[in-house]
Amino acid sequence: MNYCIIDDEPIAHRIIEGYCENLPYLQKIGNCYDGFEAIQFMNNNVVDLVFLDINMPKLSGFDLLKTMQQPPKVIVTSAYKEFALEGYELNVSDYLLKPFSFERFLKAMNKVMDNQTPILSSSDEKKKVSFFLKGDKKIHQIHTDDILFIEAYGNYAKVFLVEEMIISHEKISSLEALLPVPDFLRVHKSFIIATNRIKMIEGNRIAIGEHFVPVGQTYRHNLKQLFRSE
Repeated sequence: MNYCIIDDEPIAHRIIEGYCENLPYLQKIGNCYDGFEAIQFMNNNVVDLVFLDINMPKLSGFDLLKTMQQPPKVIVTSAYKEFALEGYELNVSDYLLKPFSFERFLKAMNKVMDNQTPILSSSDEKKKVSFFLKGDKKIHQIHTDDILFIEAYGNYAKVFLVEEMIISHEKISSLEALLPVPDFLRVHKSFIIATNRIKMIEGNRIAIGEHFVPVGQTYRHNLKQLFRSE
């Protein structure tokens, strides 16, 4: 998602940018410091998501929003809670009251999740405990502790969990970016495994529960480093 920050306070830009850096699905394409600058920018760029301040000189955030015929998704970031009702009447995705935490920021991002972007639902930046995943015409919250392994399935991926299997519209490479290392390991171009689910390693295959996952020749060194196994 291409995002833009519209706020007259430089420190607000730095805080939001720092939070966004933890989500690989977000790409910053612009910083605007007043409403008129934002209008010119929005006319010349494709923006999927805007972090919008309300109280700005020359043109308020809501007045700016009212000028847009087809506005992008909007997360309001404001120090004034009294404008929240008006914000939701303008169909904003969420209203963040400054100062807001990273956890609260993630909750807002979950609300603007689109069909191609799973959004993290954990405040732990290093070990991603869970994430939301679209599959089977539903949105599933996937806890990493429940994952056995993931298998590439053309442009899709099969996520094998303890109690079910979900076919996701995400590619295996996108899911790999969500999973913490060394808890998950790529052992084949088509397979990622949960290392704590390994029952045994036999030749060029790994037993995980009742399943057997192949080990690709170019990935054998990963196992050797992790398990010191020949």
